[in-house]
Amino acid sequence: MIINTEIIDGGGTLRVGWQDGTEARFHAFWLYDNDPGPAVRDPANGQRLITIDQVPAENVIETAGHADGALTVVLAGGRTVRFDTVWLKRHIYDHPAPEMLVDADIETWDAGLTSQLAVHEHAAVTADAAAKRDWLADVRRWGVARLSGMPLRPGAVAETARLFGYVRETNYGPVFQVRAEVSPSNLAYTNAGLQAHTDNPYRDPAPTLQLLACLENSVTGGLSTVVDGFHAAEVLRAEAPENFQRLAKHPARYEYAGQAGVRLTARRPMIELGPDGALRQVRFNSRSVAALTDIPFDHMPDYYRAYRHFSAIINRPAMQVSFRLEPGEMFIVDNRRVLHARTAFDSGGNRLLEGCYADIDGLYSTLLALEAETGAAA
Repeated sequence: MIINTEIIDGGGTLRVGWQDGTEARFHAFWLYDNDPGPAVRDPANGQRLITIDQVPAENVIETAGHADGALTVVLAGGRTVRFDTVWLKRHIYDHPAPEMLVDADIETWDAGLTSQLAVHEHAAVTADAAAKRDWLADVRRWGVARLSGMPLRPGAVAETARLFGYVRETNYGPVFQVRAEVSPSNLAYTNAGLQAHTDNPYRDPAPTLQLLACLENSVTGGLSTVVDGFHAAEVLRAEAPENFQRLAKHPARYEYAGQAGVRLTARRPMIELGPDGALRQVRFNSRSVAALTDIPFDHMPDYYRAYRHFSAIINRPAMQVSFRLEPGEMFIVDNRRVLHARTAFDSGGNRLLEGCYADIDGLYSTLLALEAETGAAA
């Protein structure tokens, strides 16, 4: 609840105070541009009806008041705008820019996540909106979520992806099977162990979600492992800021040419930051790194030193959460952030996983709609 307002800076700014002690300032032009009323927003779809050219650069606030959970502001020329106070508080921008950040809904983790990572039930997330919300919220929070009770039939993993979005088809098809093959087109299709990695860094953009479901598993070994790449980047930055900067500053190169007619390449940094220094994406896959040619000669030894350091952090047991996928179990990872791995397994049984890719915008859209419908999870 708002308890006070004050017009400052000659009318160019409004200071707002909430009952819990929160204070924030808002510019007049920002209030004009974010008017939720029909003069600015289409009532049917919420899209903005004006362009930036129609927002006065030098507007002033004439009066401001609050009542019944709403803030009412009268701008120059008599334009009146009303804001829900909860919405306004959620959109405060009057705070110092952090040195480095992840989104507020993200929580980074290490091996301690083992005791917190819930296993959701396929039947529940299919039938119950709150259960689906909680499952998807785990993906947003941790970057990984587990699911049990999957149907043991080909294509079920794609059906599960369609609970929140759309399957992203690639050269591997809409759905791909991970099993040991005689002449594999990808080292994933062997029984060798794989270092923790993000998938398809040779694509631009890379798939943002990967789903892997187990249809059969009678082998010894073959444990699945996940690592929070954002936390690994945080650790690298704490231990050696210069190594962090090297991997963020210089682009790496990735490539894949394991199938006839396919030659995928991308040029992106291993640690990608936004302009505000926020972690946006980690691309780490030693199998798919091409010859690195974008680092100056004199900097190449230091770059490789940073690359080795990051790899060593990812390999630490204290960073890893491991589990055995049994038939009917599935996990989903935010491929921009969470690396996945597996241990080697013997050839005395069968291990068959089925996977697909999807895009995280669909998952977030479904999650936000479910939260609006059911309320945020406790």
